Amino acid sequence: MTGWDRRRIGNLVATLALAALGGAGAAALGLPVAWLLGPVLVVSAASIAGLDTRLPQGLRTLAFFILGVQAGSGVTPAVLDQMAIWPLSFTVQMLGILVVIIVTRAFLRYGLGWDRDTALFASLPGALSFVLAAASETRADLPRVTIVQSVRLLILIGALTPVLGWFEGGEDVVAASRGTDGPLTEYLLLLFVCVAAAALGHLVRLPGGMMLGALIGSAFMHVGEFATVAIPPALAVPSLILLGALIGSRLQGLDRKGVFALLPAAIGSFAIGIVISAISVAVAVLVLEISVGKVALAYAPGALEALTVLAFQFDVDPAYVAAHHVVRFICIALMVPLLAKHIARPGDTVAVPPEESGVDGGEDGR
Repeated sequence: MTGWDRRRIGNLVATLALAALGGAGAAALGLPVAWLLGPVLVVSAASIAGLDTRLPQGLRTLAFFILGVQAGSGVTPAVLDQMAIWPLSFTVQMLGILVVIIVTRAFLRYGLGWDRDTALFASLPGALSFVLAAASETRADLPRVTIVQSVRLLILIGALTPVLGWFEGGEDVVAASRGTDGPLTEYLLLLFVCVAAAALGHLVRLPGGMMLGALIGSAFMHVGEFATVAIPPALAVPSLILLGALIGSRLQGLDRKGVFALLPAAIGSFAIGIVISAISVAVAVLVLEISVGKVALAYAPGALEALTVLAFQFDVDPAYVAAHHVVRFICIALMVPLLAKHIARPGDTVAVPPEESGVDGGEDGR
């Protein structure tokens, strides 16, 4: 075993231990979704302190798969009756996203004096792998774009979780699992269907394919009552810890001075996004008569996988939330190459981002 291998294993063990301790501490304090929020906060701090907090792809994939199966178990037949209003909800969401991009870009460009390329790519909410690949073909400052996008996501998770926990009724809404116990054959059938659906989602490059594929397979089995078993807490809680560690690792490798120097830009961008998203939420709630918590998670600007998990934990229709984040991701992914082509340096070609699986369907491929 090489010294590098020993260091990586040591860093991995330290990261997982810190994440677990963060979850336990948050649970002891009674924080909502403690086993996700605690690891996010602790691993973020460890990343800034210089610890290599990267997780192996295998662990990430396993966690996404288990959480996808779990989220799918929260989908009920009532969801089918509400799907007719989804197109209008998508429209309200995307109009809000467009306003977020315009106002955030103006804030960075004219308020902070950033150049137009950097301001534009830093204003796009989500799909970071696509954003960075396209921005690399322009004059955009990639470290600035990466830091602002990453810090904004961490603030989003850190702020939205306790706020929704309070709004939805406190810690009583937290659910490690939902469903019933059943025979081994039912678990095996659910596993087979979800593995097939996850593999298909990955093959067709569905954003967050492993997780959303598993969610779709699990939702099909639970809505059709072919399998109604729940993911045991012994699997669900470690998966939440891994997801929290994965989100916290976004700051790994970033320049610490750069992170602190760009906090005003990140906080300002977050504030703009959350205020405009809140207005969009209010419109959707009034027009479509949907619950505030569900729309807030669906319209939040970023973090496809994390917010889908939160939707399950708060019992607010993970299918609705996941569908809206997929639409947001796809629209931004389609928009980015066009923007990059418009402002690219002479002679440059727009890069195609590599296939990755992480927070927000590829944002986490650090």
